Amino acid sequence: MIYMKDIWKIYKTGTISVEALRGIDFRVDEGEFVSVMGPSGSGKSTLMNIIGCLDRMTSGVYSLNDIDISGLADYELAKIRNSQIGFVFQTFNLLPRMTALKNVELPMIYAGVSAKKRRENALEALSKVDLLDRMEHKPNELSGGQRQRVAIARALVNKPSILLADEPTGNLDTKSGEEIMSIFQSLNDEGVTIVLVTHELEIAEHTKRIVTFRDGLIVDDRPVKNPVNAQDVLASIVQEKLSI
Repeated sequence: MIYMKDIWKIYKTGTISVEALRGIDFRVDEGEFVSVMGPSGSGKSTLMNIIGCLDRMTSGVYSLNDIDISGLADYELAKIRNSQIGFVFQTFNLLPRMTALKNVELPMIYAGVSAKKRRENALEALSKVDLLDRMEHKPNELSGGQRQRVAIARALVNKPSILLADEPTGNLDTKSGEEIMSIFQSLNDEGVTIVLVTHELEIAEHTKRIVTFRDGLIVDDRPVKNPVNAQDVLASIVQEKLSI
């Protein structure tokens, strides 16, 4: 699904060059659940931006679903972003004046989907994240965890090939973070391919593979033998509260 070979990304400011990615090879197969870790400045966010067609590589080969990304025009990249890639961000990026339902419908407006079909698909996506009872609420009327669930529903609504999540639990408490990871695990069980950036090892251990970056290079790439089950963690949190 994702094939990257000898990817370089060099940022230039005047006479100064910063090598954000230094000739990396990276591959994600259909149905994988991969976490990308590394300290600030390691290259993990640059990688995600290139995968998501939000930024262009300096050199190398990148294909997404057998489409050569490097030679595409900006409008072609925008089309791929909207149809094949779902984004989930740490800061949710919801429009404050729109209800949850309208926020989820938004990507379909850009895709030219009819109003009736937009509503049907948005309701289906909100159902997947168990938020139908909050569909008429605006973001400021929702908790952080609920806002992130709206963001996940919005990312899913165009049925993308891959879901990219950048620190999706970073602004959430432990329980809300586990609820979000439970949703990701359920989606992955259904066959959704997920690449997740996190700086928290305990979050990465919910995934099936951990790729670690440092100084623009991949320094480790290993499977997770026994991923943490978010539902088990949530059950233990409930049990702890009952015993207090």
